Amino acid sequence: MSEKEEQQSAPEQEPELHEENELEEGETVEELSEVEVLEKKLSECEDKYLREYAEFDNIKKRMEKEKFQAIGYAHEQFARDLLSVIDALDNASASVADRDEVTPEMFTQLKEGIELTISQFGKVFEKHGVELVTMENGFDPNFHEAVMKVDSPEHKEGEVVQVLQKGYKIKDRLLRSAMVSIAK
Repeated sequence: MSEKEEQQSAPEQEPELHEENELEEGETVEELSEVEVLEKKLSECEDKYLREYAEFDNIKKRMEKEKFQAIGYAHEQFARDLLSVIDALDNASASVADRDEVTPEMFTQLKEGIELTISQFGKVFEKHGVELVTMENGFDPNFHEAVMKVDSPEHKEGEVVQVLQKGYKIKDRLLRSAMVSIAK
């Protein structure tokens, strides 16, 4: 056979690529384009992952900032509600500060002002879930602190005789235990 006949009878060969991605032995153009497609998809997925991770990180940072702000300003409304109580105390103090002597009428007015202020405190506390520790169930070491024992013919041993300092709780959490004296 002549060379021309050999060339015509030989199967057509794939053209060789002289670009960056040269064909390796046994690799076809179809396989090469499939690899390129997969590499492109991988690149897109990596990019999408990095963007999502950055967005998640930004949300996390924003939530941390909001959490610290919420903690820092948690008592803002409570403090704002106490401003009227402070104003009432300032007014009472100012009304007697300029006087040389206190008349019985002024004393009565001052006493009424103090009672109104205590009432305002009670309303603000109630609004914010702060309650007095009660003595309904007798002495409870979870809510009462016995600071002294006294003789009392009217009370049984271990009963609360006198409240020396009121106790307060917010919802179910104790803020301050009530200081009491109990019977011997």
